[in-house]
Order: sequence, then C-alpha cells, then structure tokens
Amino acid sequence: MPNNSLSYPKVCKRKDGKYYIDFKLSNKRYRLFSGRLIGSSLYPNSYPAKQRYSVTSTLAKQVYEFIVSNNYSFTKPLSSVEHYDSLIQDKLAEPLSKNYRKTLMYLSGLLRDQLIKKGSITASFLDSLPLRYNNNTSYNTTRRHVNVLANYLHSKDFPIELSKLKTRKQDEVLHSPISNVKELLLRIKDFNKNLYLCCLLTYGCLLRPHQEIRLLKWEDFSDDLSHINLTGSKVKSKRNRIVPVPSYIREVLIKRDSNCNVFSNSIEPYNKGYFSLIWRRFKRLNPDVGASVTIYSFRHTGAIEIFKRTGSITKLQKAMGHSSINVSLTYLRGLEVPELNEEDMPMI
Repeated sequence: MPNNSLSYPKVCKRKDGKYYIDFKLSNKRYRLFSGRLIGSSLYPNSYPAKQRYSVTSTLAKQVYEFIVSNNYSFTKPLSSVEHYDSLIQDKLAEPLSKNYRKTLMYLSGLLRDQLIKKGSITASFLDSLPLRYNNNTSYNTTRRHVNVLANYLHSKDFPIELSKLKTRKQDEVLHSPISNVKELLLRIKDFNKNLYLCCLLTYGCLLRPHQEIRLLKWEDFSDDLSHINLTGSKVKSKRNRIVPVPSYIREVLIKRDSNCNVFSNSIEPYNKGYFSLIWRRFKRLNPDVGASVTIYSFRHTGAIEIFKRTGSITKLQKAMGHSSINVSLTYLRGLEVPELNEEDMPMI
C-alpha cells in the first residue's frame, strides 16, 4: 500500500452502541468518533440511536473528501495570506533597528493589502511603490526596502513577482572634512553610544562604516584590542587588512563574546541602513552640523590627518585599504589637500 494511500472509512459500532469510522491513511490507522480533525461539528453519537449509522456514514464521506482534497493529509494548508503573515513575522523578528523595522512593517502592510485585494503581489505593484517619488533618494530607498521584502519572500518559496526597476543616479555626496572632530564626537557620544563608536572607528581606524564597521565581531580584534584583523569578505578591496587601533579607541572598548557583533551584541549584525538612520536622527537634532558632513566625513578627516602627519601617500593608501594609489590621490584632490607645494612647481 503506497504511503499516501487512503482506505475509505468504514462505519463501525462498539458494544456500548457508539459509532465511529475506521480507516488507514499512509499506513496509520485512525478511529474517529467526530469530525473535529477536519473542522466539522458532526458528532454522530449525539444523535438518537436510530440515526447514528446514517450520520456516521455522512461523517465517513466528509472525512474521505477532506483528506483527498487536502493532499492526503489532515493538516490544512495555510492560505496565501496566512503564509505571508508567517514569513513577514519571521523577517521582522530579525535584529533590526527600530526605524528600519517600522519601515518594513509599513511596506509589508501595503503588500498584504494588495495580496488580499488582488490575490497576488505583482512586479507592477512593487514598482508602483518607489515610483511614487520624484526625489531620487526617496525612490532608491523605497526601492531597496521593497526589494528586501520581495527577495526574502521569494527565497522562502512564496509566490511573488520580483521588481526589475533600476536605481536612479543620485547627486554625488560631498563628505566635507570636520573642523573640530573632538567636539563633534562628544556630542555624538551623548546622543548614541553605538554611533559614537562607529564614528571613532571611522576616524581613528579609517574603516568604512556601513560594511567594515557594522560587521565587526569581537573575534576580529586582537586579544589586547590593539589591532583589527579584517578578512577579505568584509573589505571593499577583498584583501585582508590589519588595522592598528589608537589608544583613545581602546579605552572605550569592552570585549565580549568573540562570536558576537560589536554593536548588536548578538551573532547577527544590524541591517545595512542602521548607522545611516541614527546619523539622520542626530543631524535633525543638531541642525548646525553642515549638510555635507556625513559619517564618511570622519574617514576623510582621518585621511587628511594621516597625510599631514606622514606626507606619505603610500601609508595613506594602506590605511584606507585602497587597492590603487590612484584612488588615494583622487581622495586627496576631493578633500582639497594639495599634493604639490609651490616649490614643486616649474620655475622660470
């Protein structure tokens, strides 16, 4: 008998006069006195004795039809909305920042409404969400968040079409150097400890905030916290780097479980937009911080300091993890640090 085989339920009677149905499903024997397993309120033995056989026969028919229509199982499959809700609940249970979770909750609500109204979530609907915005930054941000949800659902075999919208080119952001790093860091320290440590590492170690710093685990630090060992998978250049940690950064580090992320204190890091969100909140409360000052401004300011102190473009290249010295030269031009002095220029 095949594993998913089903015998038609037999109507049986016990010595005490109670009726039940008897059948086998997937080589397992069942005796049912009611329709509870299939969500039916039918209970033959609540009827007068003369009607019980007939009602039990009806129960047998109901159970048989339910099992056959339910892919030979008593487990009722989730509806598309129930399946969607279950997956979104798992996604939102991940370690996300408060604002990012709020954004995903809002967008997932729009997708859910569409699923209920239309029975599916199409690519054209996904496209309509970022296309509401003329501003390229808002468009790209919404597109990225929508794709996070859509790709996650698709990876879990949920039937959803994927968007093919491309990113829009945004105006180049100028990361202005910071005139008073110490003063700005103190203000950030009072605002948010994670952002403070991020900016410290961006300035003092010249690490990239949204990838290299965000993904840091305590195991990346040496035992005495004097160095950070970055593997190629975490570095933009894909090359391993060993970065010295200045003493003023070591003083604020409290080493924890080696497998834990430095900022989330769990195995999983925060999402890619974590530091950007906190930085925007800080800027809103501190409008005097220039519009062109970003988290990357700490890295650029640190680069200027290294070049001023060493005069070595090679050391700067190594500190910044650039694969080519030409990238570092471009960096200096953008930061308005002169590569040539007057005495280097041609004379008459």
